[in-house]
Amino acid sequence: MPDPNGFLRYDRRLPARRPVPVRISDWREVYPPAGEELVREQATRCMDCGIPFCHDGCPLGNRIPDWNDLVRTGNWDAAVASLHATNNFPEFTGRLCPAPCEAACVLGIAGGDPVTIKQVEVEIADAAVARGGLRPQPVPAPTGRSVAVVGSGPAGLAAAQQLARAGHAVTVYERDDAIGGLLRYGIPDFKLEKGHIDRRVAQLAAEGVEFRTGVNVGVDVTADQLRARHDAVLLACGALQGRDTPETPGRQLRGVHQAMAHLVAANRVVAAAGEGRPALAVLPDGTPIDAAGRHVVIIGGGDTAADCLGVAHRQGAAGVHQLDLYPRPPAARDEERDPWPTWPWILRSYPAHEEGGERVFAVAVQEFVDDGTGQVRAVRIAEVTVEKQDGRRIVSVVPGTERELPADLVLLAIGFEGTEEQALLTQLGVSRNPRGAVDARPDWQTDADGVFVAGDMHRGASLIVWAIAEGRAAAAGIHAYLGGGTPLPAPVDPGAQPLAAR
Repeated sequence: MPDPNGFLRYDRRLPARRPVPVRISDWREVYPPAGEELVREQATRCMDCGIPFCHDGCPLGNRIPDWNDLVRTGNWDAAVASLHATNNFPEFTGRLCPAPCEAACVLGIAGGDPVTIKQVEVEIADAAVARGGLRPQPVPAPTGRSVAVVGSGPAGLAAAQQLARAGHAVTVYERDDAIGGLLRYGIPDFKLEKGHIDRRVAQLAAEGVEFRTGVNVGVDVTADQLRARHDAVLLACGALQGRDTPETPGRQLRGVHQAMAHLVAANRVVAAAGEGRPALAVLPDGTPIDAAGRHVVIIGGGDTAADCLGVAHRQGAAGVHQLDLYPRPPAARDEERDPWPTWPWILRSYPAHEEGGERVFAVAVQEFVDDGTGQVRAVRIAEVTVEKQDGRRIVSVVPGTERELPADLVLLAIGFEGTEEQALLTQLGVSRNPRGAVDARPDWQTDADGVFVAGDMHRGASLIVWAIAEGRAAAAGIHAYLGGGTPLPAPVDPGAQPLAAR
């Protein structure tokens, strides 16, 4: 029985972030541990609603009221078990997910303050480590069937764990030099320290999952070789094809880069420093891409742009402007536009925004300005209006509003166009749809028999909770395809979509 007055006795409260001058001097996570008293207080605010809409906000179907009440009563071991029953990697989602569950919390109706679901989740996940580690669950009786998982992001790893625990031999192929996908080199350490990934990889390895890094499937191993070795294949290669702006004058100038190139280079520097190997932030061809002493312009208003902002601060940028095509969002939910419990369009400020830089809304870049040597020196911007007509976005420049911003380094964080075109798809006979993603049948198979797809490669760039949910669901499809007995949990189907007003 929950505390019916908890939300009346306690206000929503989060742990204080590490002070800005301290945290921008290193790459450690922004948030310190919350402390058991604060977490129990916040969990007590959960009302265990008769219809818990937070379940609908989360594609994983996390048992949020259950583990909130277990934390409230101090039953941490049961809370850990309840959380892991639906989520393979809550320490990832608790740190990285924007929490659509909180947007759907009943306490958020009419502008109220929802339960700090995300914070409680991450504290339970960390408690699992503190209370005995992430214990492996090796299967007692192997099935004799083998599965290849191509890609080691959250979708691939979730599927790998589910299949290994069902008794199948699983091999994860990763073209990079370390496991984790974008979690490893795309997400800065100040949001996710990489020790969390290493602990999960160790757990999966103890459960029988084999990891092969530095293997570009389709090049180093052909599709025919892969299919000869395994009874089923799961494609979980992500959606890494960055959206570009080739029509903008000056796009070819030095110093104009995709945001992900900047994040990967920065993460590699941090990884090398952690191993005692100093390194510079450079592209694979040696081109410098460090923000130190530079005027940085970040184009885009989402998570990737905020990550670049935090990285630029820690690298010592001389100044940063973050540009957003759309007008400044409202501070609170517009019930007519985004009625509860849907995901609202509101101003979202990340820890990086309190660290410095200037946000500029309702502007678009008209030109990347040459310094005369082929290096960018500025961006010319103009104020714009954005309208939707027949489903198309119409951007109109406001006359007389053009101006220049200094820019030695420009980062394009304007989204992704789907999974990359690659030899593996051609070899398998699998094509990308107009969105750049790979379609799946109701059982998660692609057009190629025995070849499945999950995560961003299937649905396009999305949230980590959707990646894990699809990985779990695709694992259930593979398990059934291989003749598995007891069905595995499948939280979503290939056509599932986030909550939306109809």
